[in-house]
Amino acid sequence: MALVVAQEVPTSSSMAVPHGPAGVGEARHRMRDELYRSGVSETVVDDAVLILSELLSNACRHGRPLGRGDRGDGDVLAAWRLDPSGGLIVEVTDGGGPTRPVPSKPSVTAHGGRGLNIIGALAQDWGVRDSATGEVTVWAVVTEGHRREDFATRVVGGGPALGFLDAYDDLD
Repeated sequence: MALVVAQEVPTSSSMAVPHGPAGVGEARHRMRDELYRSGVSETVVDDAVLILSELLSNACRHGRPLGRGDRGDGDVLAAWRLDPSGGLIVEVTDGGGPTRPVPSKPSVTAHGGRGLNIIGALAQDWGVRDSATGEVTVWAVVTEGHRREDFATRVVGGGPALGFLDAYDDLD
């Protein structure tokens, strides 16, 4: 595992994000700016920003907003930090929902359902942590060089490649 080398990385950063699509862009921009200023590699930043976007979108679609005033009433919490081994940890906490976050196996024509598979393909590791108060945190660890050659296969959940381009083989 390659380590993320940074010049001056704060130990952590977090922000309350409005429960809904409006705050996702602001969170992505803030994360990107902070990590670039800290010297985190472009590859790690790009993967982390995409992971943050997927986690926030899932929290807004499937989770409830946090109900505690000290953490932003009506918001979800986005956080990122470097762990001691140099991995970048990205977390999103919401108020929980009716289902547990698990990767799905959407059909080729489905308009959604690939978010956690994308996260699994980009992250070294990811998981879900529940609190005693019902809050749910989905986290991912991003490291340099983790993305694999079989990215497309990993996004569809480990099955065979989609073969989108097969239909165009006769056009050459």
